[in-house]
Amino acid sequence: MQKTTKIILGIDPGTVAMGFGVIAVQGNTVQLVEMGVLKLSSRQDPYERLQKIHEKVTALILQNKPHCFAIEAPFFGKNVQSMLKLGRAQGVAIAAAMQAGLSVNEYSPRKIKQSVTGNGNADKLQVMKMLQTLLHFTEAPTSYDASDALAVAVCHHFQESNVLFSGSGGTGQNDWKNFVANNPGRVK
Repeated sequence: MQKTTKIILGIDPGTVAMGFGVIAVQGNTVQLVEMGVLKLSSRQDPYERLQKIHEKVTALILQNKPHCFAIEAPFFGKNVQSMLKLGRAQGVAIAAAMQAGLSVNEYSPRKIKQSVTGNGNADKLQVMKMLQTLLHFTEAPTSYDASDALAVAVCHHFQESNVLFSGSGGTGQNDWKNFVANNPGRVK
């Protein structure tokens, strides 16, 4: 019996650089499909940039036909104007996903880092290196925005599959033992 492949689109929103990452999940195998960055000029009209973000997310959805959409939640900083701009970019990306009929899943930066590296305070290089290990690719992304978006997709996969509790009935007993038994290719 052929296992179905699930495609997950991850987005790291931004008004000047929006990262995107697409993974394919089949059984216990997770593969990199595509990652990159939509770069926009800070001199461009802000509403035109929002339109470009919507167009790019729509194009990614049409090209990759994802089953799931995951996005990074805005990081709460001190600059209110930056938060407003980031929220608009996130909203436009979410609207494109919803328009395509995809459910939206949002994760905090800390949750994403913790899911991928085991450390919610990991830096961007640590996240990228762990993604290279998990997804078996060697080329470094052109920007951390791309690897951050890929991390969003991987985080969603881990949250959805609840990797540590699979096979144990969610009781919390022998979680690592079952994980190792069910994922021999991920143990080094």
